[in-house]
Amino acid sequence: MFTLAHLSDPHLPMPTARVSQLLNKRVTGYFNWWRYRAHIHVPEALAGIVADIKAQKPDHIALTGDLVNVSLPQEFRRAADWLTAFDAPDRITVIPGNHDVYVATPWRDGLGLWGAYIAGDGAPPAESFDVFPTLRRRHGVALIGLSTGVPKPPLLATGTLGEAQIARAERLLEQAGRDGLCRIVLIHHPPLSNQSRLKHLTDSASFQAMIRRAGCEAILHGHNHRSEIARIDGPLGAIPVLGVASASAAAGSKYGRARYHLIHIDREVAGWRLRVELRALKADGSGCEPDGELMFHSAAAARVVS
Repeated sequence: MFTLAHLSDPHLPMPTARVSQLLNKRVTGYFNWWRYRAHIHVPEALAGIVADIKAQKPDHIALTGDLVNVSLPQEFRRAADWLTAFDAPDRITVIPGNHDVYVATPWRDGLGLWGAYIAGDGAPPAESFDVFPTLRRRHGVALIGLSTGVPKPPLLATGTLGEAQIARAERLLEQAGRDGLCRIVLIHHPPLSNQSRLKHLTDSASFQAMIRRAGCEAILHGHNHRSEIARIDGPLGAIPVLGVASASAAAGSKYGRARYHLIHIDREVAGWRLRVELRALKADGSGCEPDGELMFHSAAAARVVS
């Protein structure tokens, strides 16, 4: 059995910024953080989630974006230190979210500081967006990391994959399928058709068409700050699309308690079984507790209420 911890949207605390750094899209996000979001995303909740993940000792950790808030260089440095304290680069796979690409930032001052956590197996620390899609193989599981992060105009939180990345992802998925691997796609924006026009994945239809051809066993995303389940068509039936709540959500926030998902992956005669344990921060902050389960057999899914 292989165990994967999935967390997303930690939104690490915002450092102070110089006025010159706010003469762009950052200005609205910066003041929105201090007025509202600082009370929604709290470090105490994130610390509790991280402590529980470490206690559960998963085989690997998937982090699907939005480590930072407005892409300040000092945010990326703070996030790099946080990742180092969390675990080693070969134990955590990171993909960017829209807040990690809030404005165009030189790679070396931004995502490049997390390059070792982004790169695929056998590759040096990622040096540009050209690295996507990434591939990491772990004990029969293929983790395919995508980037939907593209700088957008103010008030937009949409994402875009692009034709080239979708085509490369299709080839990776087809090869991983031929190799008999359990294919887990990591993406920040939910690749669904029913999302807000201000926050959606602009080429979700193209992504879905690719998945109908190539297939995979599950798609994991963040962005919406809620634990949620959907399905999209695959070549052999419906494929689960699993969103996870923000890992730093305050208990009294509109998103409810911080959560992460612990995914237990087993090979079966006819495919794979994925048992997803939802773990939520306790109301008093003293660790996490089970908050329901999802069970998937290949493309079939059923909710188990705990």
